[in-house]
Amino acid sequence: MGQIVILNGVSLTAEAVVAIARDGARVGLEERAREALTATRQYIEEHWLGVDAPLMYAFNTGVGALKSQRIAPGDIEAFQTNLVRSHSAGAGDAMPTEVVRAMMALRVNAFASNHSGVRVEILDRLIAMLNHGITPVVAAKGSVGASGDLAPLALMSGAMMGLPHSRVRFDGQEMPAARAFERCDLPPTIDVQAKDATALINGATASLAYAVLAAFDARSLLTDAMISAAMTIEALRGEVSSFDARVMRARPHAGQARTAFALRQMLSGSQRCSEPARQVRLTGAQGPAGQRHSPPLAPRIQDAYSLRCIPQVHGPVLDALDYVDAIVATEINSATDNPLIFPEEEGYAIVSGGHFHGQYIAQAMDFLALAVTDLSAICDRRSARLIDPSCNFELPGNLIAQRPGINSGFAVAQSMGTGLVLENMGLCSPASATSLPAKGNTEDHISNSCFAARRTRTIVDNARSVIAVETLLAAQALDLCERDLADFPLGIGTSASWRALRETVPAMLGDDRWMHDDIAQVTALLADGTLRKRVGVSCGPLWPARDSW
Repeated sequence: MGQIVILNGVSLTAEAVVAIARDGARVGLEERAREALTATRQYIEEHWLGVDAPLMYAFNTGVGALKSQRIAPGDIEAFQTNLVRSHSAGAGDAMPTEVVRAMMALRVNAFASNHSGVRVEILDRLIAMLNHGITPVVAAKGSVGASGDLAPLALMSGAMMGLPHSRVRFDGQEMPAARAFERCDLPPTIDVQAKDATALINGATASLAYAVLAAFDARSLLTDAMISAAMTIEALRGEVSSFDARVMRARPHAGQARTAFALRQMLSGSQRCSEPARQVRLTGAQGPAGQRHSPPLAPRIQDAYSLRCIPQVHGPVLDALDYVDAIVATEINSATDNPLIFPEEEGYAIVSGGHFHGQYIAQAMDFLALAVTDLSAICDRRSARLIDPSCNFELPGNLIAQRPGINSGFAVAQSMGTGLVLENMGLCSPASATSLPAKGNTEDHISNSCFAARRTRTIVDNARSVIAVETLLAAQALDLCERDLADFPLGIGTSASWRALRETVPAMLGDDRWMHDDIAQVTALLADGTLRKRVGVSCGPLWPARDSW
């Protein structure tokens, strides 16, 4: 049996959300949470759903501008069902399956905190869908992230209910939701009663699903960028003194110090980044290859910013990730619908609030978008240096191994990276500062969190391809250097990543190959963590506890 994630509303982690979303981890509900939910719901049905109950928002009233409109007990189920229908106003392509699965798990976890008042049957239905692999088809666009992600969550809820228009992905096919339930021996439909639908669609949970996955991937991406940077430094026989721990202590930002430590770990044992290695002529340079320059070249002293300032540029990304992860961790275990329910000495209190508003997520995702965009930009600048004969220290132009002119080498691979960086630059404009009133001015300030998070996921995906290009180019450069610099070993981490890459993607030492496939293969190696794992085995953790760096 695979991993089982038990939800209780207080202890879910981003790693567990990713396991549910991507790896198909099974989901369960903690028994204490189940008991608490059952007791709360029993109280609600006994005390709050009668004809003489006071007006309570979303229980026996309409929503939004209709908040003062009383709903009779006999109409509550129809009201809740119609709420899902009326709010299913999404547009655009469908969300990826992993995002929808994350959204479903996060909604269950929010309910498990026992502040929403939903029936436990709602949680069980969503859990059954996750465990059977029934994933609602949810349009990605249309949420303003104010009263939560209303449209995406309504589309998810309609599928959960088995409504006729709802579609799901199941067993590799798209089909009506009810049919998928029947194939799993589950009831084809389920009703929604007081507070069920209002709780289901209230909260910035689609935004959070995108954010969890984007932040998780961005942290892995930063490690990949550290690896590609180390490979480029060695390919260019760079100067590593700027990563000295004493230099870092003179301006003691944590992220900067940690990235410098990671570089020192990977470059440990390197003789390639030394003055003797720099004096060796490379094949293709003027004069006999493999011999020392005479007269000697002037000392390198220091490198261009894209090499020398890696700690100062990658470091802020690490600090940004720490901030973003803290926001995401809090959101994962928060109750985010309205109103919320709290136990009192005699019964429960119901309190209206604004936890559905997605501004925390929106601002965190804007911050992450800026950080990852800049990370992709510096990686691309290193790629540009690798192919440019004016600044790549005797490497062949475009990293062409033979027959320049007949072969074009890696120029367009590098240009592709620049194109993705330009796209990221256009995408990273702040979404959280863009607000227009919605729903008859009831939502007079919106967060735009769903777009912010969805956009940031795109930026992260683009950045992975940019880093893949740097990795591919740096590996090619190391291969071209190897015949002349074999006596100058690489650092332990750089060597491990280079050799791991070459197990899948051979060097281009003859004619040009189909570049798309090489880039795709390297991107896949980054996505599955192959290079990170091999570097970790060779030189230990790159991000250890504080005392180490």
